[in-house]
Amino acid sequence: MKKERKEQELRDLARLLLLSGLDEPARMRNELAEAIRADLPRTADADALAEAWLAQARSDAVAEPGAQVDGARLAAALEECRHRQLAVLVGVHDHWAAKAELDRAHAAGESPRGVLWFTRADVWHSIDAGMLEVNLWHSTTANGAPGDALLDEVLGVFARHGLAAHFDEGRIEVAATWRAI
Repeated sequence: MKKERKEQELRDLARLLLLSGLDEPARMRNELAEAIRADLPRTADADALAEAWLAQARSDAVAEPGAQVDGARLAAALEECRHRQLAVLVGVHDHWAAKAELDRAHAAGESPRGVLWFTRADVWHSIDAGMLEVNLWHSTTANGAPGDALLDEVLGVFARHGLAAHFDEGRIEVAATWRAI
């Protein structure tokens, strides 16, 4: 039973890697193969198995009827935020990436108004739960907060692109299902 559960978790990882679209195919395959070697150490050819599971995930995704895809609206909203002088970081490891981006921009003489950022885990949650949690920082690294003009502006951007969003527990919750394919 344990092996079957591990295998199902790894197949789910293949699905999340594929649907997130955050990595190039070779990197997805390598990450999945590494996880297979770690969790199913007796597997003869982890690279071939990873390739097969990613191919199956692609086939399943293409055949899935009626999958709700908010990718175009989300991409347009994030692009509008960029035009509004907000840095947008997709699939970063943690808040240090946002801090580094603000430091880089300030050192380059740029004046970003803030940064929107979310992690790979946030993208994966959006794939499964239809809700993307987005962090908003001002250029000073202060968090967006209720009553904050920048927060209201970003919420308005999501609304203009047909995405329901609200601020809850320090993050913007956007009703959106992420799916790169």
